[in-house]
Amino acid sequence: MTDSAIGLTSVAAHLLQQQGGTNSVMEVVENPFLHAIKKLWAPVPWMLEITILIQVGLGDYLQAVMVGLLLLFNAGLSWFQEGRAQATLDALKSRLALLATVRRDGAWNNLPAVELVPGDIVKLTLGVVVAADVRILSGSVLLDQSMLTGESMPVEVGAEGQSYAGALVRRGEAIAVVTATGTHTKFGRTAELVAEAKVESSQQKTVLNVVRNLVIFNGGVTVVLAIYAYFLPLPFAEIMPLILIAVLASIPVALPSMFTLAAAVGARALALRGVLPTRLSAVDEAAGIDILCADKTGTLTSNMLKVMSLTSVPGISEEEVLALAALCSAESGQDPVDAAIREAALQRPWAGVPTQVTFTPFDPALKRATASARQTDGTVISICKGAFSVIETLALIPPGMSASALQAQGYRVLAVAAGAPDQLKLVGLIALSDPPRADSAALIKALTGLGVRTLMVTGDAQATAQVVASSVGIVGETWNGTPLPDDIKAENYAIFTGGLPEDKFRLVKALQKDGHIVGMCGDGANDAPALRQAQMGIAVCTATDVAKSAAGIVLTEPGLNGIVILINEGRKTFQRILTYTLRSIIHKVVQVLFLTIGLVMTGEAILTPSLMVLMMVIGDFLAMSSSTDNVRPSSRPNTWRIRNLTIAGIALGAVDLIFCVSCLASGKYFFGLDNASLRTLTVVTLVFSGQAVFYIARERKHLWSSMPGPWLLASSVVDLGLITMLAVNGVLMTALPASIVAAVFVAAVMLAFILDVVKLFLFKHLVIV
Repeated sequence: MTDSAIGLTSVAAHLLQQQGGTNSVMEVVENPFLHAIKKLWAPVPWMLEITILIQVGLGDYLQAVMVGLLLLFNAGLSWFQEGRAQATLDALKSRLALLATVRRDGAWNNLPAVELVPGDIVKLTLGVVVAADVRILSGSVLLDQSMLTGESMPVEVGAEGQSYAGALVRRGEAIAVVTATGTHTKFGRTAELVAEAKVESSQQKTVLNVVRNLVIFNGGVTVVLAIYAYFLPLPFAEIMPLILIAVLASIPVALPSMFTLAAAVGARALALRGVLPTRLSAVDEAAGIDILCADKTGTLTSNMLKVMSLTSVPGISEEEVLALAALCSAESGQDPVDAAIREAALQRPWAGVPTQVTFTPFDPALKRATASARQTDGTVISICKGAFSVIETLALIPPGMSASALQAQGYRVLAVAAGAPDQLKLVGLIALSDPPRADSAALIKALTGLGVRTLMVTGDAQATAQVVASSVGIVGETWNGTPLPDDIKAENYAIFTGGLPEDKFRLVKALQKDGHIVGMCGDGANDAPALRQAQMGIAVCTATDVAKSAAGIVLTEPGLNGIVILINEGRKTFQRILTYTLRSIIHKVVQVLFLTIGLVMTGEAILTPSLMVLMMVIGDFLAMSSSTDNVRPSSRPNTWRIRNLTIAGIALGAVDLIFCVSCLASGKYFFGLDNASLRTLTVVTLVFSGQAVFYIARERKHLWSSMPGPWLLASSVVDLGLITMLAVNGVLMTALPASIVAAVFVAAVMLAFILDVVKLFLFKHLVIV
């Protein structure tokens, strides 16, 4: 037990610091080398790296370099998506007080806050940020703890009361003893949670699942292909390039880049409308959000106390009540209650306002503020303002006048009395609250229409939260208290009150564990862990730097309409990525099967590694133009149904394969082409049929239901034109008659309409929207 008159000795403080560490949050700095390596350590890079090794082993160095460039392109393009945990921690640390007034060796000193240890005696004064968790020993202070608790009302804390690191002293002075420092404080725990927060994005899961399915299917086909080639028999020198071609044909090389590019296009569109993505993955995650956890104070509400209701006794006007209360309110300082009353009094002036003679600010011991004022007739009256329970012991209360009804609605109620010093009478009641934003109710309604359920999450009192929730349209059961159990069935509740930052963090994790894609909208440091953990963390424009650096999305303009804009743009991004993913599945399945059937028909590989790389570079990357395509957002949250998508891809691929085999058979048996010319025909067939697949994949309805984007049309012209030019002129491949190329083009157009009919049937039964 530290003697508050002396404090710790410097020696004792030094020993405690050695044992418990400094009063600072932990730092997490990722090794830059490991950061870069991670970009090359994933399913698609693994397949490309294996391909490079095979090519080097075969001596195909030029092709190995080309595939290596594809690998580096993917890694470079996805570099932007890395986490911002360190930036969040830096912002959290900036909130800590730099200096603290500490009693050491019997004398008061201003020391760096990082040197505080448990047992230190500290002084809290107006405007000071509390540097560690403390217990008040003497005095009283008005504390703004909203950044940790979410409570909109400042809290009066006296002897034996607790305060957390990061709280701001709004009024008063106190002596306190430090109870916890660094990561052991409530504030430090928030920083730890931000560092711990990590959720696997749907992008990572989707790429992994698509690659897994393609590897399983195409890997099996490739094994059959190799066995058939061995027993054909083909020389080993021809079998290895054949396997290399099959591996290249199986890789959705640009799929990770497509996610990034589509998200970047969406991010640019959002930035023009006041929504700034700080993490690209948050854009495509927005498509799947089915639950939005919204902080109350500063997000759904304005985080500014206002006079919401006035009740005056008979014979006294509401304006007079406000005028008398304003005389009992400080003109300067940081008390939000006094500021709200003076603002309301200015907006509703009273002609007969007395002249203030004396003023005594709010006294925590007496729990009231007092003033005296001279009326126009020269008489001096006393005015008293405080809680109803205090004023009713000092003044005459008219029958039936009570604050209970207003308090039940979540208001903070102040009573105002005036009259002769020994004959005070109640003149009225003032109800204050932090009101909802003007657009909060409209937001909840719009989100409900989009299939997104909104939950309110706050550290504020249950009664206050329920009133705000009801006014904005959030209806349901309430969970009150802390800690939040890890096994809570969170979807059974609509309102969560009385929690701390770790409870918001646990709530988001619990919802994610139950299979929900979660958005979190907040404004304070207390929201930072949940903002970081959520797939889509949104910081409003008035948010602290802490919240903004933790969030993946920052609203740069006032209001909440940006959330609706974000979800719609996210769903557009999803549709663009879905187009590319479906095209990749169909195309990759067809290519490997076509290679196998071509080997059976011709006895040789119908493609060379160089031709396969050519198609990969031209086709796969030009198809990324779908990232700018004209699409319609879906009316409900999107989910990746990879199994259904794979089934649809294989079924559509079977139709496409019949087309490709028919073209190859026509070339061999009808036109009598040699194997070299058949390789050119194979390239033309795969490219032209790929375009047919592309256009049916981009529409969930008939392919003519919407106009393709200009970049998509341009990419098709380049792809078709370039391959036609190379094939007809015999560049990089054996020349093919223009009439055959034209015939394949016409057949591919017919294929598109056939695929379109099959697609509609599959999409309806597999629920692909």
